[in-house]
Amino acid sequence: MKLSPLGDRVVLKQLEAEETTKSGIILAGTAQEKPQEAEVVSVGPGAVVDGKTVPMEVKEGQKVIYSKYAGTEVKLDGEEYIIVKQSDILAVVEYSK
Repeated sequence: MKLSPLGDRVVLKQLEAEETTKSGIILAGTAQEKPQEAEVVSVGPGAVVDGKTVPMEVKEGQKVIYSKYAGTEVKLDGEEYIIVKQSDILAVVEYSK
């Protein structure tokens, strides 16, 4: 099954939380903070403002940082997703080589 967002919405799949700290301490599941980093799974066509289509700035497969309390969590086929507005995405993460 595929989620196809409407308007300027984006479907995200949250990345796994770190299980150890930089110093090597293993964190219990309840102590782990949900990361605000996710992968873009699907992108809507864009919003229409004053009769003009506002293009989407993110693409499928990109890693992004999103607002902490943004979006709606949904569960589909055993997978958890977050649907957010494009404006709730704060940055695109690009790893340097």
